[in-house]
Amino acid sequence: MSEELLINISPMESRVAVLDNGILGEIYIERHHKLGLVGNIYLGTVVRVLPGMQAAFVDIGQSRTAFLHVNDMQREPRAVKKATDTAKNQTNGAIESATDDLDVTLPIVNTQNTEVIPTSKTLIQHRLHESQRILVQVTKDQLGSKGARLTTNVSLPSRYLVYLPSSEHIGISQRIDGEEERTRLKTELTSLMQTVNLKGGLIARTAAERVPVDKLEEDIYYLLQLWRTICARRQEINHHQSSELIYQELALPLRSIRDLVHADTEKVIIDNAQIYEQVRYFAKEFVPFVYDRIVHYTAEQSLFDVHRVEDDLKDALKRRVDLKSGGYLIIDQTEAMTTIDVNTGSFVGGRSLEDTVYKTNLEATHAIARQLRLRNLGGIIILDFIDMLEQQHKDDVLESLQSQLTQDYAKTKITQVSELGLVEMTRKRTRESLGQQLCEPCSTCQGRGFVKTAETVCFEIFREIMRCARTYNSPKKFTVVAHAAVIDLLLTSESDTVADLEYLLGRVITFDVENLYTQEQYDIVLD
Repeated sequence: MSEELLINISPMESRVAVLDNGILGEIYIERHHKLGLVGNIYLGTVVRVLPGMQAAFVDIGQSRTAFLHVNDMQREPRAVKKATDTAKNQTNGAIESATDDLDVTLPIVNTQNTEVIPTSKTLIQHRLHESQRILVQVTKDQLGSKGARLTTNVSLPSRYLVYLPSSEHIGISQRIDGEEERTRLKTELTSLMQTVNLKGGLIARTAAERVPVDKLEEDIYYLLQLWRTICARRQEINHHQSSELIYQELALPLRSIRDLVHADTEKVIIDNAQIYEQVRYFAKEFVPFVYDRIVHYTAEQSLFDVHRVEDDLKDALKRRVDLKSGGYLIIDQTEAMTTIDVNTGSFVGGRSLEDTVYKTNLEATHAIARQLRLRNLGGIIILDFIDMLEQQHKDDVLESLQSQLTQDYAKTKITQVSELGLVEMTRKRTRESLGQQLCEPCSTCQGRGFVKTAETVCFEIFREIMRCARTYNSPKKFTVVAHAAVIDLLLTSESDTVADLEYLLGRVITFDVENLYTQEQYDIVLD
């Protein structure tokens, strides 16, 4: 599979598109006035402690206070001798299984010869108090009305490693399958940590596979120096009263070079000269294998237009996704969950209904996996496949879906196909979806997706006129101000009702069109 990275820079925003064999697979957007917070480290101030939720709200200088749960805080373990080596192995295994998604910060528990003893000291009200200064890192951006999610378990990523200052655990990404390679990495990282006297823990990222030891050593020195800088910065501003940013994550173009490029990346194309030089300098220092693949795009036509990214981006905001066979998906995103409905559409198949359904569902798995990445849909996702009768077909569809999701950087979890043809799944969410980034609720329907019919609004107007007539005795005339479609209906098919109402109330009713009103808006003016 060939892959290209397109980096488009404008005065307003930076955009990075990932093309898989020429097809848009992922899109990252960072607006310069609204930079993402994930990875940033702050010296925050505790605003409120909530014992009932075992959580606290922390001011980090953003528009909304951020949220810190007790499970995302450094544990306060008490050193005790392990009863058996089995317990230690089980604990290490549990943590290692949580490190398969290394592009986000994960809570880490110190497990070296310690055991967490549940005491009152583990309760958040005994660990935090209002106005307390605390070092925190953002693990999730602000989503909708929710503030950012925080952890006190700081993690610093580099190209090949993640440094965990508050842990002594050495872990390997679960995406590295070979047992021999996993053992090599763990041995070399242990040796390097002892050589440089590094305190804390390390996790080898997927990119560390088959990387020579000298490159790992360079990463360790870089991370060690970065952590020392953060500690010095914390001491420098500790006496300040306000919450302050201590460390800011890399900008999107550099972050994409660090996190997204790999051996299959054929080109990195950049349409801005200044960013091109920055990326080349960064790549030469940290990702040298991609240095010669970085290209400066200078043609007049927009880089994203040449590769049809703009068209794909528009399609990614639509509810309907057409399949090549004639079937289609309907994608609806709500605050609670996202639903994806699979339909056969115009696809009639060949041999039987079961065969038609099976082929449509198989094709849908490819489209679903792509849309999840492209739209960055996260949280709970319900997939409504067309009902299949044969168990083998259900197994094949599920296997196909799991296979397609292996290319996804975000962590996913899938259930079996239910009797109703539903598949429940979750996908790790750390930032806003594409729709949330680029769109806002409709000012006409307020995000409902529909508006009242003109007839419904007419009947509301009639009821309001009757209510006003009972409440106010003085008006001699009512003037209805409404949308043109509503006024047209009142003067045509509802004109008899208007005449009956005028006779019943003994008052004149006139009409006035307001083009700025939505179809649901109206006013009754008393004269």
